[in-house]
Amino acid sequence: MSKTAYNISLKGYVGGYDFDRSTVDRELARNEGKQVNVLIDSLGGSLATGLSISAAFKNHGNVNVHFVGLNASAATIASLGAAHISIDAGAMYLVHKCSMAFFEWGSLNSDQFATLIADCEKIKAGLDKLDLNCAQLYASRCKRKTEDLLALMKVGGWLTAKEALDWGFVDEITDLADEPAPKLTDALASAMASEGMPIPNIPVAEVDKDSAFSRFLAALTSFFKPSTNPITTAMIKTYTFLSAILADKPLTVKDGAATVTVAQLDAIEDALAEKDRLCNEQKQTIADLQAKLAKTPAEPSKQVVEDNKPGEPAPKNDVEAFVETFNSARALYNEV
Repeated sequence: MSKTAYNISLKGYVGGYDFDRSTVDRELARNEGKQVNVLIDSLGGSLATGLSISAAFKNHGNVNVHFVGLNASAATIASLGAAHISIDAGAMYLVHKCSMAFFEWGSLNSDQFATLIADCEKIKAGLDKLDLNCAQLYASRCKRKTEDLLALMKVGGWLTAKEALDWGFVDEITDLADEPAPKLTDALASAMASEGMPIPNIPVAEVDKDSAFSRFLAALTSFFKPSTNPITTAMIKTYTFLSAILADKPLTVKDGAATVTVAQLDAIEDALAEKDRLCNEQKQTIADLQAKLAKTPAEPSKQVVEDNKPGEPAPKNDVEAFVETFNSARALYNEV
């Protein structure tokens, strides 16, 4: 089967735009009653889509699936409805237990934990049913016991083409010159690790520096590349209180980070201890005065002090005294 003989090419995420049920239905309807050759190269995705495509292949009848590259999870489920399954000699195959995203962040009391545990038990029960269903589908294809497939799914390791054939997942191994070997890039390995998938033991592909996309990225990088002689602006901040404490031990700040010696730490510790001691002394003094005030009764006043007693003139202020002296001097001058 040559590379150009495929009616359908399913790649990428199962359930995505290039690996969806509508594409499969359209091509199967277009080739009704005919043999349909399908190429699969996918790490998996939506189990629901995989089951749906598998049923579509089974209903069509005459479908041949061929695996290239790294294939796992829902991508393998999608192939189970095919009449014939082949795999490239360099391709790899992975089955594993079902999983789902789970996020829980916060502070929970005992009742909330009980609710969360109950919800998790329901999720686990659902995943167990999905695992059993997938294991039964694999077992039917491989002519093996369901328990054996459940055990293999629990291990979740990558199978070579030969191992996939020995298990019965595929019917044939091909070694065609135009079949691409599986490639593992750094980005792909990171994506697999984030999804909890085992990383196959194959060489990491080198980036093609001569490709159009690589040249575009290089040009884009050089456009935003900073000057080879950047102007460095020193950001200086004065720590007044720390400087007073450290005295002849200046604080060194470089690139936003301060370097503190043991001697400086000792000086800061001593200063803080002294401040704490003085603060405690002041608190104790205030407490003593409050206690003394609470014990001392108020003395009743037997006499009311009056500022202005009857018959006594009120004392004059400086202005009034000056005016009186001036008037007396003027009157004396007029008499003369």
